Amino acid sequence: MTQFTVNPQRVDPYKNFKFRVKWDGREIAGVSRISALRRTTEVIEHREGGDPSISHRSPGRTSYEPITLERGITHDPDFEDWANLTWQLGAAVGNEVALASFRKNIVIELYNEAGQVVLAYKVFRCWVSEYQALPDLDADDSGTAFQSITLEHEGWERDASVPEPVEPK
Repeated sequence: MTQFTVNPQRVDPYKNFKFRVKWDGREIAGVSRISALRRTTEVIEHREGGDPSISHRSPGRTSYEPITLERGITHDPDFEDWANLTWQLGAAVGNEVALASFRKNIVIELYNEAGQVVLAYKVFRCWVSEYQALPDLDADDSGTAFQSITLEHEGWERDASVPEPVEPK
């Protein structure tokens, strides 16, 4: 049984290192890490009074885990600008939160080795719950300085309009 309908010769699953994040209709530069898209559905157990030895299970509420985006620090203000829509220090009373615009829909695209979009997920009504402007700084370290945002959201779905691409030979 083949896992790829358009490219039956392909046997390797897609890699996790080619992806893009978009919001406000444009690509966000420099994102180097995205946490997993994960949802959990509660399990509700119940039983009938006349049959105490068997429990039945049914689905309850579904919750979606926050998504963290990470990138090396540059002069691009996209992370900070969005975080400031959720809370702006020093804003006039009543204007700390941009209620009309602090939520955004985002798109996460996964690419194959040839640079073709192979999957896309739409994430709905995201807002920044945590913003890390600077990491711990250490004069004895030579690593890259990263910033991150953590997004709360109301769910995601796969974009069914993105087909499996015909891969070049």
